[in-house]
Amino acid sequence: MKEIPEPYVKANQTGIVLFVILTAVFNQPYILLALWLIQVLGLLTGKNGFVLLAKPFLKVEGAPTQAQELQRFNNTLAVIFLTLSLLSFLAQLPVAGYVFAAMLFLAAFAALCGYCIGCTVYFQYKQFKARRKLRH
Repeated sequence: MKEIPEPYVKANQTGIVLFVILTAVFNQPYILLALWLIQVLGLLTGKNGFVLLAKPFLKVEGAPTQAQELQRFNNTLAVIFLTLSLLSFLAQLPVAGYVFAAMLFLAAFAALCGYCIGCTVYFQYKQFKARRKLRH
């Protein structure tokens, strides 16, 4: 199983937090579109823009790692919340747009503080799949 150094994970989480804050401060949903593009390109290519920018400044030798599969799951959740947020803004539902953005912000901020909500969801999903497989 491929592992990702934790400083790279934190660079992405920090980028998410900053972009959502900038969106709220400047009342500019287009900033979320830029964040969406960064996350989608990361999922498609495996190269995250925030990590590429931060890489020269990060020490990864000997750093803890996280499973790539788990990080792809978390990034997929981020893309889903960003998509829902952007679609809400397009539908002229800014409150819903900000609610979805705030949910992403809270998840990324909590992860930076040490609690990964996406990891909990992933664990529950894997448990559900295992229980379902046992029944069949």
